Amino acid sequence: MTEVVVLRIGHRPERDQRVTTHVGLTARALGASGMYLVGRDKGVVQSIRDVVDRWGGDFFANDDIRWKRCITDWKESGGIVAHLTMYGQNLPDVIGEIRTSEKILVIVGAEKVPGEIYGMADFNVAVSGQPHSEISSLALFLDHLFEGKELHNEFPGGKIRIIPSRSGKHTEEL
Repeated sequence: MTEVVVLRIGHRPERDQRVTTHVGLTARALGASGMYLVGRDKGVVQSIRDVVDRWGGDFFANDDIRWKRCITDWKESGGIVAHLTMYGQNLPDVIGEIRTSEKILVIVGAEKVPGEIYGMADFNVAVSGQPHSEISSLALFLDHLFEGKELHNEFPGGKIRIIPSRSGKHTEEL
């Protein structure tokens, strides 16, 4: 199975806490195994860990990561780097090639991403080539990467799970 980890870059704790948390939750729900967060934000990390504890799975969240070292180490370990940006190659045109890798680091920016990242990435991937949310970009990228199979993932070790139903909210305590 492909290992996918998100590198969240440009996070501003005073402004991006909710969005960065949602980047992590989206990554978890759609098949990534973890998230590295550039900068310190124990609140985001704890929120994600709380979800993992309640809902299951093995997703990790680590903060205080140095982005250059993370990218370099990832590539040295045989992985590729896909940077989500509206200035890259169109997602459908490159996802097949990206899918052949066993290790993918997905860079998701918040504020302006350092230009150096465009050169360090193996793929600069555009999801529509129009401005929109980094959360939606990540969701579409992961869905295309896993070809919809991630929508059937199970998350062992949780304390609660949703029981699919046509109407109403149905959960089960485990």
